[in-house]
Amino acid sequence: MPATPSEATDKYSLDAIVKGIADDLIALREGKISIKDAQARALLAKQYMNGVRLVINARQSLESNARPARIGAKA
Repeated sequence: MPATPSEATDKYSLDAIVKGIADDLIALREGKISIKDAQARALLAKQYMNGVRLVINARQSLESNARPARIGAKA
């Protein structure tokens, strides 16, 4: 069964990532971090989100191709 959005959010801490991106934008606007720092943090967040996307897509692909196991049956 595919993961629900809330399961994925909890499992991969997506709320924390989004909050971090928002906090970085605020810090950039306030001059607390440089543009280069903000870009580096955004690239890290992007790579993290790409990794999460790959995991979710792989899971969905595997689950959609899975066949139910036959208990007691010989292959």
